[in-house]
Amino acid sequence: MDLEQRMRRYRDSDIYPFHMPGHKRQELSFPNPYTIDITEIDGFDELHHADGILREAQERAAALYGAARSFYLVNGSTCGLLAAICAAARKRDKVLVARNCHRAVYHALCLRELSAVYLRPEITETGLQGQITVGQITNAFRENPDITAVILTSPTYEGIVSDIAGIAAVSHAHGAALIVDAAHGAHFGFGAGFPESPVALGADAVIMSLHKTLPSFTQTALLHLCSDRIAEREVRRSLEIFQTSSPSYLFMAGMDKCIGLLREQGEELFFRYRKRLDAFYAAAADFACLHLLCRGDLSGAEAFDRDDSKLVIFAADSGTDGIGLHRRLLSDYRLQMEMVSASYVLGMTSMMDTEEGFCRLSDALHQIDREAAARRRSAPGRQEVPGRDADGGSGQELLFRMYGEKPRKMELYQAAELPCAEVSFAEAVGKISADYIYLYPPGIPMIIPGEMITSEFIADVKACIGRGLSVQSSSDTASSRIKIVYF
Repeated sequence: MDLEQRMRRYRDSDIYPFHMPGHKRQELSFPNPYTIDITEIDGFDELHHADGILREAQERAAALYGAARSFYLVNGSTCGLLAAICAAARKRDKVLVARNCHRAVYHALCLRELSAVYLRPEITETGLQGQITVGQITNAFRENPDITAVILTSPTYEGIVSDIAGIAAVSHAHGAALIVDAAHGAHFGFGAGFPESPVALGADAVIMSLHKTLPSFTQTALLHLCSDRIAEREVRRSLEIFQTSSPSYLFMAGMDKCIGLLREQGEELFFRYRKRLDAFYAAAADFACLHLLCRGDLSGAEAFDRDDSKLVIFAADSGTDGIGLHRRLLSDYRLQMEMVSASYVLGMTSMMDTEEGFCRLSDALHQIDREAAARRRSAPGRQEVPGRDADGGSGQELLFRMYGEKPRKMELYQAAELPCAEVSFAEAVGKISADYIYLYPPGIPMIIPGEMITSEFIADVKACIGRGLSVQSSSDTASSRIKIVYF
């Protein structure tokens, strides 16, 4: 079976997509792609030097979001992050980076040979990576007054939002630009109970993936410039490096269609979306064993705000873990979730989700919850949860450790330039990593080049693998081997 056949089979199945892209396979009026797939020909402008129809399309995007300038990205948010960071910081500059940033940020640090000061997010009581606080930013500048740029993620994959306005104020007071990876927040700023867009809160560059939460093709995104702290000419130059010289006109037409839909029907679509989300959360309030993360679960120290379009469903007291819940939803109820972690599953929603889809998920979760409650009544006491660590730790505790601080022995770019060798996990203990190890999704590195590999870290990687989590690295051997600095 080839790829197209498998995609057709998935399309024709009864599986409902609680995953990106945000169009949720709902048909928008669009021609057969083969009939309109073109290149840079007369009358259709050129993305890297837009002065016609593509310039006008990007101006419509900027007007919708309130940006000074918006750039179409056909290589996803990844190329926008690379471009923004390389434009904002000179070689060997010092930058302040949230340690829960996407791996693309670390690639930019390496390429630009930047010296990074890392900030680790607050860890919530539920085990999620929370916000970066204004206090953390303030303290970092006090200790490192030569920081030239601040880079953070808001919202996170699980929908945790930081105080962008407060962080922007501190950053600007110290002469630094603020770059916000809002890949998961393209639906922010349109009301309906969702947080305000970072574009309106003082960020200097904001990168958004249209395809994650809005009806747009996979790989489509926007880079918004919101001030002159980052030179537009440098952004353009960086985009010419990191973005293809043969941009897809299909993607760009899809982006323009998405922007037009928001402009013309956004209020109505978001109104219906909010009603469906609110009904889903209200129905989940009576779970006895499962738990749907709500704003009330997060303290002010853990999160400034939260995007509740992300359905974070904890296995909690159901007698299973995130892996088991994920498998049950797919095999028994034909619901494909976006991501699975040790203790929860994550469902991504958008304005294109149907009432039938929300009802199917709600009914499935209530059935699973009732069964778990019945088992608990028939066998009172703590139920054994599959896949617990050998020391009895929960999946939540495991992830807390995985994203904990690692001893740093050298800068990322320094480790990347040194010779490396691929060795077994046992041989790697006590050595300096030349590798990224991360759970995918979401692609946040648990260790990066330049950090020391400890026996505890290796044990935790093995525990993640044992649970069936997707552990990846820069090589194809993340299940047993890792690259170390060799000198």
